[in-house]
Amino acid sequence: MHIIVFGATGRTGRHVLHLALDKGYRVTAIARNPAALQITHPLLTIIKGDVLQQESFAPYMQNKDAVISCTGTYSGRPTKIYSQGIQNILAAMQAAGVKRIMAISADAVVINPNLPLLYKFVAKYILWRILKHPFTDLLLMEKILEHSNTDWTVVRPPQLTNKPLTGKYRYMVNGFMKRCLRISRANVAHFFVNNILNKETYKAIAEVAE
Repeated sequence: MHIIVFGATGRTGRHVLHLALDKGYRVTAIARNPAALQITHPLLTIIKGDVLQQESFAPYMQNKDAVISCTGTYSGRPTKIYSQGIQNILAAMQAAGVKRIMAISADAVVINPNLPLLYKFVAKYILWRILKHPFTDLLLMEKILEHSNTDWTVVRPPQLTNKPLTGKYRYMVNGFMKRCLRISRANVAHFFVNNILNKETYKAIAEVAE
């Protein structure tokens, strides 16, 4: 298995790299600043590239089995990093004949009806007010994936924490879980790496939570 990872320098992307390498996968990491990835491994190739500049990574899409996108932004400003980024990735995938992609989104982009009332209020009136622009772009990214001819999976985690990997978490495909409140970045990465070949998650949205 040879995967290509976008957002590899992010807090979730770094976990994806380590877990994929531990699993024996070959990994090509796309990073705007390769120096930020202070990791060496015989199965790892680090490429300087930008998801918003398709020509910077398209040649490296050849001969890959799957794509994992952990691309993100910490800003609440208007952005196209998700929608334009996924369009660029999909175009490169099509040219290279790659079919499998998993991409991170956020649970709060659609309000989970099973959340406690307080959490619904926070998601709708606080998170959406602060993160309106990235959330709107995430929803556009999801629609672009849904209309693609790939075996896509959108992964929607709730609040992300820096707790260690446990491998103990829940997920639901195309549904809303109860008590979907938080999950560690390490466990989100574990879900990515361990469900690349899980056809249950193909062409689907997966909620994950501890």
